[in-house]
Amino acid sequence: MTEEQTPDRSDADGRILHEDTSMIRLRTAPTHHREHVSPIFLTSSFTFDDTEHGRALFAREIRGNIYSRFTNPTVEEFVAKMCILENADAGVGLASGMSAVFTTLAGLTNSGDHILASRSLFGSTHQILQRILPRWGIEHSYAVPTDIRSWEAGFRPNTRIVLVETPSNPALDLVDLQELAALCRSRDVILFVDNVFATPALQKPMRFGADLVMHSATKYIDGQGRTVGGVVVGKRRLIDEIRTFARHTGPALSPFNAWTLSRSLETLSVRMQRHSENAAAIADYLADHKEVETIRYPHHPSHPQVELARRQMKLGGGIVSFVIKGGLERGQRFIDALETCSLTANLGDVRTIATHPASTTHSSLSDEEREHAGILPGLIRLSVGLEYVEDILEDLQQAFERSR
Repeated sequence: MTEEQTPDRSDADGRILHEDTSMIRLRTAPTHHREHVSPIFLTSSFTFDDTEHGRALFAREIRGNIYSRFTNPTVEEFVAKMCILENADAGVGLASGMSAVFTTLAGLTNSGDHILASRSLFGSTHQILQRILPRWGIEHSYAVPTDIRSWEAGFRPNTRIVLVETPSNPALDLVDLQELAALCRSRDVILFVDNVFATPALQKPMRFGADLVMHSATKYIDGQGRTVGGVVVGKRRLIDEIRTFARHTGPALSPFNAWTLSRSLETLSVRMQRHSENAAAIADYLADHKEVETIRYPHHPSHPQVELARRQMKLGGGIVSFVIKGGLERGQRFIDALETCSLTANLGDVRTIATHPASTTHSSLSDEEREHAGILPGLIRLSVGLEYVEDILEDLQQAFERSR
């Protein structure tokens, strides 16, 4: 198995397996030790049989491993599993989610190109668009994620990529992927989707017409707050360009992190079921709370795009956002009063995490930019974990009481 191969989803008898089964059973070929779980290939390089073998590998006349910055069996196993889950042809493992964003955008654009992006994006993605890519003459503009007319009006003759998060971080806005994909196809524009919040267990953007899908594997793919990694998967011709850029610029995913992520993927489906069940219960609780102005949860009846969410997403996911009455100061007091929930900027962990985006993850944005992205001073993002849900609810209730 190499990263250039599309994983087979059939068993020895030719039966087509469910994607979860196929992903779980996929593994690097066992060594002579006959180990049940794939080993970690912690090596910087791989040897050649002779000079001709080395020459053929570098000329890409044959497939094989050369150097772990290029290819590594452990990384390839993880990427192959992601390709199965996302229905993708090929993929590239990268050092982090932001490596996946930057490597894709930089690897596929040239000076003079334009990127049309959702206004609701992770803070560091905004920084790449606003501060880094313009140095090389790559333009960008924003569209309102929920308004297909805004997307249609945003295309330019030099638009190369459309970049979206759905659901978005942290306002949980959704993009109609099927409608947007049709617009992109008619203009020969690449649709690049950040699928971090939903994961392939709940949403498969390529089924709706996306060309590329990325993940900060640090989040739900790992699911336990242990490691950092990224991945982008999609159409082979685009992945080939991204892989070439990554090969020469070096944002490689470490084999150890890839091994951790590959093991984590085997429980992704069951974890996302529990995350979603807990988050739905918490959304119901917050929707009825007198000290909450608004809540956002994709599958909650109060979400303005709930019908779209139910078409695109199997379940609502593990993120709930809400605006507490009292604004910035009340929001900060509420978070400081939490006792069970963790206070960190990460998400997708087995542990419930509370974050105040306006002062942390999106603090680098201007007040106007945060307002456009739906990030109000009193907005709190909950990454709902796998704890017993009543314990999470009790912690939230006591924090409401103590923060008054």
